[in-house]
Amino acid sequence: MQDIMKFAPYLLMFVVLYFFMIMPAQKKAKREKEFAQSLKIGDKIITIGGIHGKVTEISEATLVIETMSGKLKIDRSAISVEKTAALNAKKA
Repeated sequence: MQDIMKFAPYLLMFVVLYFFMIMPAQKKAKREKEFAQSLKIGDKIITIGGIHGKVTEISEATLVIETMSGKLKIDRSAISVEKTAALNAKKA
């Protein structure tokens, strides 16, 4: 019994760490992946770097977006989920 009590604080720290850091990070990664997979041609997006554009071509790992200064090829992971959602919410 005393052996278990020695490890109780470590177990408690792991549980707290899991619920406050690991689980939210996993949910965010899942949400970003689903968002990137649901993009379609014509969607307006904002990249992590702040570039605004409209999706014109889609491939498995990359997108081509049209901006005011031309077309850019970007990775799907470079799209900001929060900023794009805010942009779409502002329009509605």
